[in-house]
Amino acid sequence: MNGYKGIWFTLGQPSAYGDKYSGGLATYTSSHVPIAVYAKEVKKTFFVYGGTSGEHKRHLLIMISYYDHEKKHVPRPVIVFDKEGVDDPHDNASLALDDKGYIWVFVSGRNTTRPGKLFKSRQPYAIDNFEEIRTATMTYPQPWWVSGKGFFYLFTKYTNGRELYWSTSNDGLQWTPDQKLAGMGGHYQVSSIKQDSIVTVFNYHPSGNVDKRTNLYLLQTADRGQSWTTVDGQPISVPLTDKTSAALVKDYEREGKLVYINDLNFCKHGHPVVLYICSNNFQPGPAKRSWTVAHWNGQRWIFTDLCAATHNYDMGSLYIEGDTWRVIGPTVPGPQLYGTGGEMALWRSNDEGAHWTMKKQLTKKSLVNHSYARRPLQHPKHFMPFGQMETRTNYHPHNSISAIVQAPCSGCPIT
Repeated sequence: MNGYKGIWFTLGQPSAYGDKYSGGLATYTSSHVPIAVYAKEVKKTFFVYGGTSGEHKRHLLIMISYYDHEKKHVPRPVIVFDKEGVDDPHDNASLALDDKGYIWVFVSGRNTTRPGKLFKSRQPYAIDNFEEIRTATMTYPQPWWVSGKGFFYLFTKYTNGRELYWSTSNDGLQWTPDQKLAGMGGHYQVSSIKQDSIVTVFNYHPSGNVDKRTNLYLLQTADRGQSWTTVDGQPISVPLTDKTSAALVKDYEREGKLVYINDLNFCKHGHPVVLYICSNNFQPGPAKRSWTVAHWNGQRWIFTDLCAATHNYDMGSLYIEGDTWRVIGPTVPGPQLYGTGGEMALWRSNDEGAHWTMKKQLTKKSLVNHSYARRPLQHPKHFMPFGQMETRTNYHPHNSISAIVQAPCSGCPIT
């Protein structure tokens, strides 16, 4: 493709204060993880991107490219799969790299109407050519490659609401039957990998209603799903069907609050840290909302509000490097005050999330809101979203950025 032209989307649920969510969603959703992976062997960060042809802003193309850390360069993207008229970024992709450097692209489907697809690069660390491996019912793909063992794959199926499942594969070619992880009316999850362990955090949808999403849960497995435990190591049976089980991190339903999960990372001790939006109204507009961080300190959960939020679908990423914690996200109100996102900012905490300070506002005087800045997996310390924005001469504030890096693209940055 000539460049990075991200898909724009509106959910089509307007209210007095605008759409439930809309905007530039090339790196949507937070439940598509990971969408960028750093490969130290070639010093490149590979990423997938929900692009368009440019002529049709609502025609989804699953793109892939990489950032070359030595050349400081992003090449033109390659189309892995043309969604053939689909205009919905829920069909965006995620990706994984195996031990040999092959790139696996997991293209999300949507319910049972559009199946998901899996592609594999024909050469290690190369984006020139891909082969289709399988078609399956899967939404919100979250593939994790466990070194020396193979894939552990978390995803969603619309069996009784948005229920959580997993499957495994030693080689990416043969997969075990889908196994249910949680089914309490529906869930949205965000997962991550810690050495050989997979950790997932999720909410639940009372009576299957996504507008009532609430509560925060955590499950983890160290043996690719053969057994599951709570955050403190207690064995627990799956699929999870009890909303008050030991996996419950906090009962927000009792407080009348909604939960929109952004990111999951780990502190220097290996304990989980969750970033999410906590809200008391599913509709856009004035409401009590906060960017919230939940941290398991090894004995108990600690909850801290980072700052106020203006929209439920404001989405940022959580970086943890030793004693330094950072959040990059649209925490500053933008030109569309009650729209998705806002102006991007960088926040920092030096005391494990107890106190936060906004260190820098990354975008200013934008004509449209920004959102969905994503964190690459295994990123080198110097590499973060928008890390080179201030040194670029071709940055245009009228472009809505939902990207990993700023880079030239036919005269314009990633949009």
